[in-house]
Amino acid sequence: MSPRHNRPRGGENPPEGPRGVPGRFGLESTEEWQGEDWKVRHVAGASAVGKRYRCPGCDQEIPSGTPHLVAWPEYGGVDDRRHWHKACWNAKDRRTTKVQRSRNAPRH
Repeated sequence: MSPRHNRPRGGENPPEGPRGVPGRFGLESTEEWQGEDWKVRHVAGASAVGKRYRCPGCDQEIPSGTPHLVAWPEYGGVDDRRHWHKACWNAKDRRTTKVQRSRNAPRH
């Protein structure tokens, strides 16, 4: 019996996760949210060492080097990109529209 190979053979498409989102980092997909098409890209976080992002879904900081995703409106610019925890993006329809912050909370 030959050993099992877990790598895809040439010409095969990468596996897809839930809702058609590619399961590999760096690949983009398009999702509809709030009547707009949004581009969604999974990032490994390794290139963001030392950078700090705040998730708009939970208002918590995404630790440096943590895998997460970046989402922006399809026709938006670089300034419209937001870094989300994957779970927060998946729960975005179940969350309130306005996150309450204290007066002294940092706005990253």
